[in-house]
Amino acid sequence: MSVVRGAAPVAPARLMFSQIALFGLAVFALLVFSGGWELPAVGENATEAGSAILRVGYLPAYAAGFALIALRPGATLRVVIRQPFLVALMVVAVASMFWSVNPDQTVRRCFALVCTTLGGVALAARFRWPQLAEVVGAAFAVLIVACFVVCLAVPRIGVMTELFPGAWRGLWREKNGLGGLMAFGFCILSAAALLNPRRARLWWTFAGLAVVLVLMSTSKTSLVSLVLGAGAVGFVLVARRGPAVGTAATWAGVTGVVLLIAFSLFAADVFFAILGKDATLTGRTKIWSAVMREIEDRPWQGYGYSAVWGDKSGWGPFAWISKNAGFQAQHAHNSWLEQWLGLGLVGLIAWGLFYLQTMTLAVIAVFRDRGALLAFPFLVVYSLVSLTESIAVVYNDFRWVLFVAFAAKLAFPDREIQA
Repeated sequence: MSVVRGAAPVAPARLMFSQIALFGLAVFALLVFSGGWELPAVGENATEAGSAILRVGYLPAYAAGFALIALRPGATLRVVIRQPFLVALMVVAVASMFWSVNPDQTVRRCFALVCTTLGGVALAARFRWPQLAEVVGAAFAVLIVACFVVCLAVPRIGVMTELFPGAWRGLWREKNGLGGLMAFGFCILSAAALLNPRRARLWWTFAGLAVVLVLMSTSKTSLVSLVLGAGAVGFVLVARRGPAVGTAATWAGVTGVVLLIAFSLFAADVFFAILGKDATLTGRTKIWSAVMREIEDRPWQGYGYSAVWGDKSGWGPFAWISKNAGFQAQHAHNSWLEQWLGLGLVGLIAWGLFYLQTMTLAVIAVFRDRGALLAFPFLVVYSLVSLTESIAVVYNDFRWVLFVAFAAKLAFPDREIQA
């Protein structure tokens, strides 16, 4: 009898340890994907091609993702089946190695892309919405603490001294990296607070610290993203209060978006002045024009996944883009043009359908599923940022992992996840 009494607590203890271990494994993978370790580890001038640390530094995150998949292979398969456009997008990316202008590079980066994408799928298959919010929130909390430490204690790393003296950059190479990520962080941490009331005070505290970091980065674009994300959180809260209120909130939101678009089109000078940008969006329109010229030469198949920007031959599409833009860019600064340039029209359509499916499910979730508190604000900010940055279908990227996770989770309800 004593043996039975002594053995009873073992199962709950093991279960708790297992849950903590899985939580920690997921947080670890997200921290690696955040890239916050790159600047302290290799400095600001290192490139992936020139640093062995960067080439292997993401392997532990891949391993963590595969471990999560191995624990729930059936659930992961069901998630993948419900994302046909994501599967098509990965197929096009991998197939592009056969017509890539830089096939060796495309092969390596496609491997990284698939592993990164599977990391997001694994998160969706393993965690319910409240848990997922806290997993991502915990990763942001660690990054926030680390940013304050490095900015205050080691300013030579955390504070910019040349291009934007005094602006905080935290663990990333420039201020927009910090500000942009913390705008996303505010949305995530707010959702963690709303979905987990018992720990709401903790998550609201970190959400406030994320706002401080956005302000200290002095990035006006990130500040706009922050305001937009906060508005999206408020919209979800209001829309879920009832059909009448939800309808009114929807009309108000649509009207606000239309007015913002009209303001940006018909009062462009004022709009750009508020953002602290010139009419070329800091040279982005020049890059877009140069990219479109190259797309015209290979509109259907593109140049291969991630093949253009690493081509230093001096005669390929990168050289022509640099010549026409007047400077060397690192990417197309537009997620849609990036897909067209690398994956051709077929890849662009696959990305567009995947994005459309995700946004449709997110809008439906606003009125039906509390998971919208986590997914919808993030996706709204993501949509804005994707117009001026290449953040879609990106290997080793925190934001792409989260986009895939939320997209997959919207199609995989909590009731299908076993405890």
